[in-house]
Amino acid sequence: MAQITALAVSEPVRVDARRVGDIVSELGETAAQNVIGLALEQLAGALTATDAALEAGDLAQAVAHADRLSRLAWQIGLLSLAGVAMDLGSCAERRDMGALAAVRARLLRVGNRSLTAIWDRPGLG
Repeated sequence: MAQITALAVSEPVRVDARRVGDIVSELGETAAQNVIGLALEQLAGALTATDAALEAGDLAQAVAHADRLSRLAWQIGLLSLAGVAMDLGSCAERRDMGALAAVRARLLRVGNRSLTAIWDRPGLG
């Protein structure tokens, strides 16, 4: 009988430390925490909305939410999340359902990790 091994799917989340540093330098630590906190709330909402649109089969809305998610992520330096959101939008636009399912799972993994990773940066904790 063949043995089946479960593989843990994990990947590092990339955060642009320079972008986060610029936000802190421009706004000060307290204001930066507030702005980034608000952005993370919006990111969480966009992530949830993207997944809900996919669940409903509404690819046009999924593309719109993924685009918003990508733009928000870039603004605060969440590079991995921005890239995966762009990939998801591209798959949805092409109606590549196999790739879309894989990228959706990746978006949820990277999204959830990204929402906490930014707070591990120096100057924000």
